[in-house]
Amino acid sequence: MATVVYEQVGKKWPDGSRALRGLDLSINDGEFLVLVGASGCGKSTALRILAGLEQASEGAVYIADRRVNNLTPQARNIAMVFQSYALYPHMSVRDNLRFPLQMRRVSKQEEDRLVADAARMLNLEELMDRRPAQLSGGQRQRVAMGRALVRQPDCFLMDEPLSNLDAKLRVHMRAEIIRLQRSSGITTVYVTHDQVEAMTMGERVAVMHGGRLRQCAAPEELYRNPADVYVAGFIGSPSMNLCQVSVQRPDESVSLLMGEQSLALPPAIGRLIPGDQAVVGLRPEAIVPPDQVPENQRLKLVPEEVESLGHERILHLTMPLESIAPDASVDQSRIVTAPPTTWTARLPGDFPVQRGEAVTLGFNTKHLHVFDQQGKRINPATA
Repeated sequence: MATVVYEQVGKKWPDGSRALRGLDLSINDGEFLVLVGASGCGKSTALRILAGLEQASEGAVYIADRRVNNLTPQARNIAMVFQSYALYPHMSVRDNLRFPLQMRRVSKQEEDRLVADAARMLNLEELMDRRPAQLSGGQRQRVAMGRALVRQPDCFLMDEPLSNLDAKLRVHMRAEIIRLQRSSGITTVYVTHDQVEAMTMGERVAVMHGGRLRQCAAPEELYRNPADVYVAGFIGSPSMNLCQVSVQRPDESVSLLMGEQSLALPPAIGRLIPGDQAVVGLRPEAIVPPDQVPENQRLKLVPEEVESLGHERILHLTMPLESIAPDASVDQSRIVTAPPTTWTARLPGDFPVQRGEAVTLGFNTKHLHVFDQQGKRINPATA
């Protein structure tokens, strides 16, 4: 087990483009940390630099308080699990588990013990004499994890290991990986593009975008208190509704102009909004049946689509507002707008609503998120 530290790590490709920009990140001994972001955000590059498969252009990487920039992958005492299982097809499960130990010239007695421990931990005892072609996708992935486990590494590195599995098996294997990591106590860095996977597995989640670390926090903290509009829009499914609105200030109160209607704001939030424009966000679950909020927090809208999922209904609502997105420029410090925007509401499965028919909805503005024109959060943490 070991701590892992990225210290101002950057990666510049020969054509001048950058995959990583000043990455500062500390991972605790025994922690399960997830790197998450869309394709091209730099998460896999960060993992490959930690593994020694890529060289950092600047900065330093530490494993167990040891600077590893110039060490080969073999000298770093890490184990990787990839999307592809990397099993030897002509070997049995037992021999696949043994192989890393044979390369290290481990004694036969120690080899038997480590293989037996890994097989027991991963429920592989009944599969030991089978070959990979005789295994399901989930079983192959368990064998791949076993090969990593027998090495007794300081750190597990996992690069989208569940991507090849179907949805039901992914849910099962998520639980398997969490159980394995907790029982072994090995520091784990896990890369995925799936924010649901990240939120359900990580003790902390590091959200990346454009080669930068946008926020690193516990899943609940990311959800309740996103640092900027990118994190707000990326974390949560359906994602947060984000838009730019006009602000009205009649009689010392503050309200948001939503087309021809308006929403009253709690005074504590209203005082934070400078000027007559605001960038705001509201999660789909903060749009509720109208009887749950005061009358001045209700809007009458027409849903374009209604998705009935049994336990809930997802409404798609066209709002006469400008939508918000992070700018795609290099500095990633501005936001851009585009009219109009579609908002998503998550309501109980028995809520009466029909596509194309006007319905009154409640907007719980106590859970409103407010951002500045650079996309940074300005209202205090919510409970």
